[in-house]
Amino acid sequence: MKKSESSSFSQRRIPDQIVGVFAAVLTVTGALSADESRSPFVGSWAFELPDGNPAWLKVSAEDSGSQAELLWSVGSARPVRNLEIEGDAIRFDRKLSWKPGGEANEVWVIDEPILGTLVGGEKDAMRLRVTQHREGDPGTREKIILHGRKMPPMPPRPDLSRVVFGDPLSLFNGRDLAGWRLSNPAKKNGWRAENGVLVNETPKTDFGAYGDFGNLVTEATFEDFRLSLEYNVPAGGNSGVYLRGMYEAQVVDRDSRMQGIQGPGAIFGRIAPVKNAGKPGGQWNRYVLTLVDRHVTVELNGEIVIDNEPLEGCSGGGLSADDTAPGPIFLQGDHTSVKYRNLVIEEVVR
Repeated sequence: MKKSESSSFSQRRIPDQIVGVFAAVLTVTGALSADESRSPFVGSWAFELPDGNPAWLKVSAEDSGSQAELLWSVGSARPVRNLEIEGDAIRFDRKLSWKPGGEANEVWVIDEPILGTLVGGEKDAMRLRVTQHREGDPGTREKIILHGRKMPPMPPRPDLSRVVFGDPLSLFNGRDLAGWRLSNPAKKNGWRAENGVLVNETPKTDFGAYGDFGNLVTEATFEDFRLSLEYNVPAGGNSGVYLRGMYEAQVVDRDSRMQGIQGPGAIFGRIAPVKNAGKPGGQWNRYVLTLVDRHVTVELNGEIVIDNEPLEGCSGGGLSADDTAPGPIFLQGDHTSVKYRNLVIEEVVR
């Protein structure tokens, strides 16, 4: 779906058909000097991996020391280790394994320090240098260069009572997939329209990060909006609805082994719901998802489970880490079977 304009391999390229499968992370502590506490690295940074998937880095300055967390392709953001900041350079460790593109069997390992520098002395552009090798074959070392942009500070919490929404727009006509497409056309298509229901049918039953079947995205892109829909996931099933292609509202049944920050009503890996308002597998659930000024409200089956909370960054498995960019509505199809209906969006009128 996307073409990377800023990421590149050094001589050899990993095949484009691969997709990342591991969310990277580690912890860091180190005494902060006065200079470090004002470091231009402090903040959130959006990167694009060579296979088009997102990476996200957040650097924080706290009284106890500098800290950072990294999200790499899928999964959740987690802490990094041995963080060092000096002037226009940053360094940290993280050993991770991933499959760029997700379909090949080759696993690539990153076990050397990740190095970052500000680009040309700018304070909002960063270059990360990452060295990786095939699992079990250190002689295949190659470098990935990622180019990132610093995200603007979090806007104030919006007053939703003053927000005006436009006319409702139906995203699914109930008859066919008009207005939708696979994010990766090389994947298998398990999606079809059936009796007014958008059906995704796959043989997958586990909770692995990727599968052979494709994710579905709207051809249109959106900024701020209110999205309502109904979903029906079997017991033990797993899917997700990505707002702007970035922030995943989790789709699992009430009794799923995935709970809390990964459970029903969660923004996956980012915000836990105040309660489990899901229904048992096989029943229809109703979501109302409101995204305004990088704050999200989640209503599940008539109960507010996330109330106008700030979104710190993207969810793993999405299309982008750039909080400022418009994006599509994205339905996860590379997980288990799932059904959707009554998908209606109301864009914010500005």
